[in-house]
Amino acid sequence: MPRALFILTSHAVLGTTGRPTGWYVPEAAHPWAVLRAAGVDVVFASPAGAAAHAIGADRADPVQTAFLDDAEVQQRLATAPRTADVDPADIDAVLFVGGHGTMWDFPSDAAAAALTRHVWNAGGVVAAVCHGPAGLVDVTVDGRRPLVAGRRVAAFTDSEERRVGLDGVVPFLLASTLVARGAVHVPAPDFVANTVVDGRLVTGQNPASAHGVGGAMARLLGAASRAAA
Repeated sequence: MPRALFILTSHAVLGTTGRPTGWYVPEAAHPWAVLRAAGVDVVFASPAGAAAHAIGADRADPVQTAFLDDAEVQQRLATAPRTADVDPADIDAVLFVGGHGTMWDFPSDAAAAALTRHVWNAGGVVAAVCHGPAGLVDVTVDGRRPLVAGRRVAAFTDSEERRVGLDGVVPFLLASTLVARGAVHVPAPDFVANTVVDGRLVTGQNPASAHGVGGAMARLLGAASRAAA
Protein backbone atom coordinates (compact mmCIF):
# COMPACT_ATOMS: atom_id res chain seq x y z
CA MET A 1 0.00 0.00 0.00
CA PRO A 2 1.53 3.36 -0.98
CA ARG A 3 1.88 5.85 1.86
CA ALA A 4 1.38 9.61 1.57
CA LEU A 5 2.63 11.99 4.23
CA PHE A 6 0.53 15.13 4.73
CA ILE A 7 2.67 17.91 6.24
CA LEU A 8 0.68 20.42 8.29
CA THR A 9 1.78 23.79 9.64
CA SER A 10 2.40 24.22 13.35
CA HIS A 11 2.13 28.01 13.15
CA ALA A 12 -0.91 29.46 14.90
CA VAL A 13 -0.86 33.28 14.67
CA LEU A 14 -1.45 35.37 11.55
CA GLY A 15 1.58 37.64 11.64
CA THR A 16 1.17 40.74 13.78
CA THR A 17 -2.62 40.69 13.55
CA GLY A 18 -3.03 38.43 16.56
CA ARG A 19 -5.65 36.49 14.62
CA PRO A 20 -5.51 32.67 14.61
CA THR A 21 -4.29 30.71 11.62
CA GLY A 22 -3.09 27.18 10.95
CA TRP A 23 -3.70 24.39 8.44
CA TYR A 24 -6.84 24.45 6.33
CA VAL A 25 -9.10 21.44 6.93
CA PRO A 26 -10.64 21.12 3.42
CA GLU A 27 -7.18 21.07 1.86
CA ALA A 28 -6.36 17.98 3.91
CA ALA A 29 -9.81 16.36 3.84
CA HIS A 30 -10.36 16.31 0.09
CA PRO A 31 -6.99 14.80 -0.89
CA TRP A 32 -7.34 12.34 2.01
CA ALA A 33 -10.73 11.16 0.72
CA VAL A 34 -9.46 10.67 -2.83
CA LEU A 35 -6.27 8.92 -1.76
CA ARG A 36 -8.03 6.68 0.76
CA ALA A 37 -10.47 5.58 -1.96
CA ALA A 38 -7.46 4.74 -4.13
CA GLY A 39 -5.93 2.52 -1.44
CA VAL A 40 -3.27 4.98 -0.25
CA ASP A 41 -2.38 5.14 3.44
CA VAL A 42 -2.34 8.74 4.67
CA VAL A 43 -0.22 9.79 7.65
CA PHE A 44 0.57 13.20 9.11
CA ALA A 45 3.47 15.23 10.43
CA SER A 46 4.19 18.85 11.31
CA PRO A 47 7.29 20.90 12.10
CA ALA A 48 6.57 20.91 15.85
CA GLY A 49 4.71 17.59 16.07
CA ALA A 50 1.02 16.90 16.54
CA ALA A 51 -1.47 18.81 14.43
CA ALA A 52 -3.06 21.63 16.37
CA HIS A 53 -4.44 24.81 14.83
CA ALA A 54 -6.89 23.38 12.30
CA ILE A 55 -8.96 26.12 10.66
CA GLY A 56 -11.68 26.45 8.05
CA ALA A 57 -13.68 23.34 8.87
CA ASP A 58 -17.14 23.20 7.31
CA ARG A 59 -19.38 20.34 8.40
CA ALA A 60 -21.82 21.17 5.61
CA ASP A 61 -19.22 19.49 3.39
CA PRO A 62 -19.65 15.70 3.77
CA VAL A 63 -16.01 15.10 2.86
CA GLN A 64 -14.81 17.30 5.69
CA THR A 65 -17.31 15.71 8.06
CA ALA A 66 -16.01 12.23 7.19
CA PHE A 67 -12.45 13.41 7.76
CA LEU A 68 -13.24 15.06 11.09
CA ASP A 69 -15.25 12.08 12.33
CA ASP A 70 -12.78 9.40 11.28
CA ALA A 71 -11.29 8.00 14.49
CA GLU A 72 -8.07 6.83 12.84
CA VAL A 73 -7.50 10.23 11.24
CA GLN A 74 -8.03 12.03 14.52
CA GLN A 75 -5.71 9.67 16.37
CA ARG A 76 -3.03 10.16 13.73
CA LEU A 77 -3.44 13.93 13.87
CA ALA A 78 -3.16 13.98 17.65
CA THR A 79 0.01 11.88 17.61
CA ALA A 80 1.59 13.24 14.43
CA PRO A 81 5.39 13.24 14.68
CA ARG A 82 7.69 16.11 13.92
CA THR A 83 8.89 16.15 10.34
CA ALA A 84 12.38 15.60 11.76
CA ASP A 85 11.25 12.25 13.17
CA VAL A 86 9.73 10.82 9.97
CA ASP A 87 11.66 8.06 8.21
CA PRO A 88 11.58 9.11 4.54
CA ALA A 89 12.08 5.50 3.49
CA ASP A 90 8.49 4.85 4.65
CA ILE A 91 6.99 7.57 2.43
CA ASP A 92 5.97 7.39 -1.23
CA ALA A 93 4.46 10.87 -1.51
CA VAL A 94 4.50 14.17 0.34
CA LEU A 95 1.65 16.69 0.36
CA PHE A 96 2.17 20.14 1.87
CA VAL A 97 -1.31 21.09 3.06
CA GLY A 98 -2.20 24.78 2.85
CA GLY A 99 -3.32 27.37 5.34
CA HIS A 100 -1.69 30.75 5.95
CA GLY A 101 0.35 29.34 8.83
CA THR A 102 2.55 27.56 6.30
CA MET A 103 4.02 30.88 5.22
CA TRP A 104 5.85 31.21 8.52
CA ASP A 105 7.13 27.74 9.35
CA PHE A 106 7.29 25.69 6.13
CA PRO A 107 10.21 27.50 4.46
CA SER A 108 12.38 27.22 7.57
CA ASP A 109 11.67 23.52 8.17
CA ALA A 110 14.94 21.95 7.03
CA ALA A 111 13.69 18.48 8.03
CA ALA A 112 10.67 18.76 5.72
CA ALA A 113 12.92 19.94 2.91
CA ALA A 114 15.29 17.01 3.41
CA LEU A 115 12.39 14.56 3.57
CA THR A 116 10.94 16.02 0.38
CA ARG A 117 14.30 15.79 -1.37
CA HIS A 118 14.59 12.13 -0.38
CA VAL A 119 11.09 11.28 -1.63
CA TRP A 120 11.75 13.10 -4.91
CA ASN A 121 15.11 11.43 -5.48
CA ALA A 122 13.56 8.05 -4.74
CA GLY A 123 11.01 8.54 -7.52
CA GLY A 124 8.12 9.55 -5.27
CA VAL A 125 5.43 12.18 -5.65
CA VAL A 126 5.74 15.70 -4.26
CA ALA A 127 2.56 17.78 -3.96
CA ALA A 128 1.31 21.00 -2.40
CA VAL A 129 -1.94 22.95 -2.40
CA CYS A 130 -2.82 26.65 -1.96
CA HIS A 131 -0.23 28.05 0.51
CA GLY A 132 1.32 24.59 0.85
CA PRO A 133 3.91 25.37 -1.87
CA ALA A 134 5.59 27.52 0.78
CA GLY A 135 7.13 24.18 1.72
CA LEU A 136 8.78 23.99 -1.70
CA VAL A 137 10.43 27.39 -1.93
CA ASP A 138 13.71 26.24 -0.34
CA VAL A 139 13.75 22.57 -1.40
CA THR A 140 16.79 21.87 -3.56
CA VAL A 141 17.80 18.87 -5.64
CA ASP A 142 20.91 18.08 -7.67
CA GLY A 143 23.11 20.13 -5.43
CA ARG A 144 21.65 23.59 -4.92
CA ARG A 145 19.09 23.67 -7.75
CA PRO A 146 15.57 24.54 -6.53
CA LEU A 147 13.14 21.68 -7.04
CA VAL A 148 10.66 24.06 -8.68
CA ALA A 149 13.17 25.57 -11.11
CA GLY A 150 11.93 25.16 -14.67
CA ARG A 151 8.83 23.30 -13.52
CA ARG A 152 5.22 24.34 -13.98
CA VAL A 153 3.48 25.09 -10.68
CA ALA A 154 0.26 26.46 -9.25
CA ALA A 155 -0.02 28.24 -5.91
CA PHE A 156 -2.14 30.82 -4.15
CA THR A 157 -1.64 33.80 -6.42
CA ASP A 158 -0.51 37.29 -5.50
CA SER A 159 -3.89 38.51 -6.77
CA GLU A 160 -5.73 36.09 -4.47
CA GLU A 161 -3.59 37.23 -1.54
CA ARG A 162 -4.56 40.81 -2.26
CA ARG A 163 -8.21 39.80 -2.60
CA VAL A 164 -8.21 38.31 0.91
CA GLY A 165 -6.42 41.38 2.25
CA LEU A 166 -3.33 39.58 3.53
CA ASP A 167 -0.68 40.65 1.03
CA GLY A 168 0.70 43.03 3.67
CA VAL A 169 0.55 40.44 6.46
CA VAL A 170 2.26 37.35 5.04
CA PRO A 171 6.06 37.38 5.17
CA PHE A 172 6.33 37.01 1.38
CA LEU A 173 4.11 36.60 -1.66
CA LEU A 174 4.08 32.92 -2.53
CA ALA A 175 3.62 32.94 -6.30
CA SER A 176 6.24 35.66 -6.80
CA THR A 177 8.71 33.79 -4.60
CA LEU A 178 8.25 30.56 -6.56
CA VAL A 179 8.90 32.48 -9.77
CA ALA A 180 12.05 33.93 -8.19
CA ARG A 181 13.18 30.33 -7.58
CA GLY A 182 12.77 29.64 -11.30
CA ALA A 183 9.30 28.12 -11.32
CA VAL A 184 6.93 28.60 -14.23
CA HIS A 185 3.80 29.87 -12.50
CA VAL A 186 0.57 28.73 -14.19
CA PRO A 187 -2.34 30.68 -12.65
CA ALA A 188 -6.06 30.39 -13.22
CA PRO A 189 -8.52 33.19 -12.43
CA ASP A 190 -8.82 33.97 -8.73
CA PHE A 191 -10.35 31.17 -6.64
CA VAL A 192 -10.96 28.90 -9.65
CA ALA A 193 -9.83 25.27 -9.31
CA ASN A 194 -6.42 24.77 -10.90
CA THR A 195 -4.23 21.69 -10.53
CA VAL A 196 -0.91 21.60 -12.36
CA VAL A 197 1.04 18.38 -12.87
CA ASP A 198 4.65 18.49 -14.04
CA GLY A 199 6.03 14.97 -13.95
CA ARG A 200 5.91 13.88 -10.31
CA LEU A 201 5.26 17.40 -9.02
CA VAL A 202 1.60 18.20 -8.30
CA THR A 203 0.46 21.65 -7.20
CA GLY A 204 -2.93 23.28 -6.67
CA GLN A 205 -3.77 26.97 -6.60
CA ASN A 206 -6.40 27.28 -3.88
CA PRO A 207 -8.87 25.32 -1.74
CA ALA A 208 -11.00 24.52 -4.78
CA SER A 209 -7.99 22.66 -6.19
CA ALA A 210 -7.61 20.21 -3.28
CA HIS A 211 -9.71 17.44 -4.84
CA GLY A 212 -7.78 17.67 -8.10
CA VAL A 213 -4.46 17.50 -6.27
CA GLY A 214 -5.57 14.31 -4.53
CA GLY A 215 -6.68 12.81 -7.82
CA ALA A 216 -3.39 13.58 -9.54
CA MET A 217 -1.44 12.13 -6.62
CA ALA A 218 -3.55 8.95 -6.71
CA ARG A 219 -2.92 8.50 -10.44
CA LEU A 220 0.81 8.99 -10.05
CA LEU A 221 1.04 6.66 -7.07
CA GLY A 222 -0.97 4.03 -8.95
CA ALA A 223 1.43 4.25 -11.86
CA ALA A 224 4.40 3.95 -9.52
CA SER A 225 2.87 0.92 -7.82
CA ARG A 226 2.28 -0.82 -11.14
CA ALA A 227 5.84 -0.05 -12.21
CA ALA A 228 7.23 -1.48 -8.98
CA ALA A 229 5.18 -4.66 -9.42
